[in-house]
Amino acid sequence: MHVFLAGASGAIGRALVPLLIGNGHTVTGTTRSAAKAERLRALGAEPVVLDGLDRDAVLAAVAAAKPDAIVHQMTALAGLGDMRHIERAFAQTNRLRTEGTDHLLAAARASGVERVVAQSYAGWPYARVGGPVKTEDDPLDPDPPRELRTTLAAIRHLESAVSEAGGVALRYGGLYGPGTGMTPGGEQWESVRRRRVPLVGDGGGVWSFCHVADAASATLAALERWTPGELYNVCDDEPAAVREWLPAAARAAGAKPPRRVPRWAARLLAGEHVVALMCEIRGASNAKAKRALGWTPSWPTWREGFAALAG
Repeated sequence: MHVFLAGASGAIGRALVPLLIGNGHTVTGTTRSAAKAERLRALGAEPVVLDGLDRDAVLAAVAAAKPDAIVHQMTALAGLGDMRHIERAFAQTNRLRTEGTDHLLAAARASGVERVVAQSYAGWPYARVGGPVKTEDDPLDPDPPRELRTTLAAIRHLESAVSEAGGVALRYGGLYGPGTGMTPGGEQWESVRRRRVPLVGDGGGVWSFCHVADAASATLAALERWTPGELYNVCDDEPAAVREWLPAAARAAGAKPPRRVPRWAARLLAGEHVVALMCEIRGASNAKAKRALGWTPSWPTWREGFAALAG
C-alpha cells in the first residue's frame, strides 16, 4: 500500500515508517518542521511539510499523494511532566484530535481513501467503576475531573468520527520509549528521577503502558488486517497500580522511592484529576488486539521495558 502517515516525525511515526517500508509499503509522511523532513527522507518516506490544522493543505497533500491508506498520528505532546496543568499541555493535541481528524477524514472522502487508522488513548479514559481492567466494550468515564474533560471530549470526537467513516481507532496505553517523555532525558522520566511524581494515597490507580515500538507494530497490523469500524486497546500484558509501577520507574531512573502524599493534600495542591489518575483510573485489556490482529507486544510488561530504558 501507499500510506499517507500524518504525524510521521512523532515518536510512533518514526518507529512506524521503517516497519511499513520493511513490509513493502511506500510512505508519504507529514511533519510541521522543515528540519525534520530530511530525517523522514532518511528513513525512506517522502516528506511533506504541513500543519495538520490547515484544512486546505491537508486536502491538497492527500490529493497529491493518492494514498491507499491514511494513518493519523498527529499529536503535540510536550509539557507532560507537569500533571497539575494537564489540560494546558494537551490543548494543541486536542485540536489535532478534533479539527485535525476532521481534515484528514475530509481528505480521505475527497480522495476515495477507505482505510484510515487513527491514534486514540487507553491510559485513563475508562469509567472509574467496576473491575481494574477494561475492554473496548466498557464505557468511558461519564464524569471525568474538570482538568480532563476537554481531552476526553477530543478523544470521544476522534473515535466517533473515525468509526462513522469506517476507520479504525487504536487506543494506545501510556507510551514510553525512544521519542516519548518516558525515556531517559524525557520530561516524564526526569520528573520521576527528580521525585516530582509522588505516590498519592493508596496508589490504586491502574495504568496500562505501551512501548512505542509495540504501538508501531500494532498500527502496521491494523492496516494489514483491516476490519472497518473496529476499536482496539494497544498496550502491554500487565496493567499495574501506581503503587507498583512508580517505585519501579524510580529505581530504573536511579532515584529514591517516590514521596508519599495523602489524597487530600494532592487534591489541594494539584487538583482532583491528579487524585483520579493516581488512585482511581482503570487499566485496559489487550486481548482483542492480540486475537484479532495477530499482534503480540515485544515488551510484554513495563517492568522489562523500564529496566531496558535505564540501560
